[in-house]
Amino acid sequence: MKKTIIFPILLIGLYCFIFSSCQPDKKAGKLFIIGGGEKPAAMIDKMIQLSGIDKEGYGIVLPMSSIQPDTAILDSRTDFMSRGCNHVYGINYKKGEPISQSRIDSIRNARLIFISGGDQSRFMDAIAGTPIQAAIHEAFENGSVISGTSAGAAVMSRKMITGNELKYPDNNESFKTMEAGNIEVKEGLGMLETVIIDQHFIKRKRLNRLISVCMENPENICAGIDESTALLVEGNTATVYGLNQVIVLRHRSAKTKVENGLLGARNIQLDVLLPGESFRINK
Repeated sequence: MKKTIIFPILLIGLYCFIFSSCQPDKKAGKLFIIGGGEKPAAMIDKMIQLSGIDKEGYGIVLPMSSIQPDTAILDSRTDFMSRGCNHVYGINYKKGEPISQSRIDSIRNARLIFISGGDQSRFMDAIAGTPIQAAIHEAFENGSVISGTSAGAAVMSRKMITGNELKYPDNNESFKTMEAGNIEVKEGLGMLETVIIDQHFIKRKRLNRLISVCMENPENICAGIDESTALLVEGNTATVYGLNQVIVLRHRSAKTKVENGLLGARNIQLDVLLPGESFRINK
């Protein structure tokens, strides 16, 4: 009697194992993280090529970082249309408004999601904890390209640099010190768990800011992306694409000192990567 019960259970277990083994694995998507500034035509072409929206599917622009979302949508659509790619649409969302299932499905099923520039905190304030955030992650898990420029780059990190100084909120000369507890970091979109992104990096001389963040977050890699430059993240590899450099900081010793409010550390590795060069995003 026991054998007649056990045998069908074994068969069911074997069937489930074979069935699950035959299912295609979800193909993780790619990130194309732009440091702001002008986007060369080749950069638009790269997003189109990576996502395949010139052949099938469509792209979605999320403009919630911008104070002029309609303009952000129009500008982004114009960039793609100038390259002959017309299937790009905008979805603006205001905090607290109802979200229709059709809008969520449109984001989830997009082959390319592009997040505009503006203010990264404005974007996260609108979408944090909403189905929109979940839909972006689902699209990525299903193989879509998630891209953004400027503020749309900063939101990619789990730990997001907001751009605010906590100790000097009214300072006209931004980030002129390296002090503990000065750089505001909040929860971002979380496409990158191990890398903190800074943007407009060389153009706006933001090394003080990123070194401070690196010293206070030694478990993370910190990457400063210059304008007209992007990081293409595929799996565990990030490759520089575009016209300028990416600065990569790693706090190797993971030991940070604070004396009289000043940050200090040894063995911080700084790499200046040129277009075509890569680094691993896990330390």
